Amino acid sequence: MSKVVIKAENIAKQYRLGLVGTDTVKDDMKRWWYNLRGKEDPFLKIGEANDRSSKGESDYVWSLRDINFEINQGDSVGIIGRNGAGKSTLLKILSQVTQPTTGKIYTKGRIASLLEVGTGFHPEMTGRENIYLNGAILGMRKHEIKRKFDEIVAFSGVERYIDTPVKRYSSGMYVRLAFAVAAHLESEILIVDEVLAVGDAEFQKKCLGKMNEVSKGEGRTVLFVSHSMASVKKLCNKGIVLHNGKNVFNGNIESVINYYENNLVSNDRNLSIKYSESPNLPMQIKSVNLLNNRANKVFTTDDELIFEFEVITRQIVEGAYVTVDLKDINDELIYWSGDYSSKRFKNNIIGDSKLLCKLPKNILTSGSYNVTFAIFSPVKGVVQNEISNVITFEIEESQHSYLSQYNINYPGKIGIPSLWEYIE
Repeated sequence: MSKVVIKAENIAKQYRLGLVGTDTVKDDMKRWWYNLRGKEDPFLKIGEANDRSSKGESDYVWSLRDINFEINQGDSVGIIGRNGAGKSTLLKILSQVTQPTTGKIYTKGRIASLLEVGTGFHPEMTGRENIYLNGAILGMRKHEIKRKFDEIVAFSGVERYIDTPVKRYSSGMYVRLAFAVAAHLESEILIVDEVLAVGDAEFQKKCLGKMNEVSKGEGRTVLFVSHSMASVKKLCNKGIVLHNGKNVFNGNIESVINYYENNLVSNDRNLSIKYSESPNLPMQIKSVNLLNNRANKVFTTDDELIFEFEVITRQIVEGAYVTVDLKDINDELIYWSGDYSSKRFKNNIIGDSKLLCKLPKNILTSGSYNVTFAIFSPVKGVVQNEISNVITFEIEESQHSYLSQYNINYPGKIGIPSLWEYIE
């Protein structure tokens, strides 16, 4: 049976907007005395949930509220949620950067944290000195750090600058060295916020590989915050979903990502867009509608995706055509199309036009998608710049698809079955 290394009991964190303090020295001293004895803040007020989409009436907000969970040794836990959900606040509490307003955190083992670029680094000290400083903060002895030193420098790729003050490092170099230190020094728990987004794609891949090694190979615990569901799915076996400061769902990583995409991301679904008039453009998309008759606006794999365009041509543009970029939730391009074969727009005429773009059913698997549109001419180039992610939609696997029949989960984004046959 795996032992529990992190336990959160009724964690909450409240912040006061505007002024900090009670406005009097006497009350500030009273608050300090209560906190010193481990008692609840006597000036704690009922606050509002941290919902950034609405204007509040209170000066107090709960960044976190009623957070309870247990994490076992060797687990890789992805903490996901929209901006402002409380992810970074939770990691700061777990890392003991800040204290919870109420509740308690129990941890077993040393914690290495990488919460933001440069966390724990002294800008006037060199990379070499900061490695030893971070190790000392973690409670490691000098000979332990020295044993790992060459490995840390090699992983970070900043060997040439290791004796240069880190204030002269770029943000990418900063995060390379910081991650190398956090991952290689022998802590039992590794906490990583979204800082890996600063590094290049090759380094991000290298970091994910190292975190996999740390968790699965060395049996250490990893907590990982990222908006990249592909990275979370690749690294983590469990997950926690935060929304407006509350733990709304936890479980295995596949069910967590499903919940997040279907209940939080899908709230942003928008099946139509109307563009503002731009008279200076020779051609322009006036509106796009993704036709859908379902009450919940969710498509299934049995549905055709039909985009209805309204286009205005103010002056003839040779060879101009409309383009469609279809991307997944990680902003990775899944499909591209254009009406370059349409005679209508190769010989476009002045005035309004309508056209349809049909994507056959059973091409995409279940998930969240977004679409970007533009007008392009091989002669003139871009006629109307693309506006990113203007239509968003959700697809669910139908009960008739071969993926559902064989209970295949997360096979990729393309749902077309291959043809198989035995030749002998």
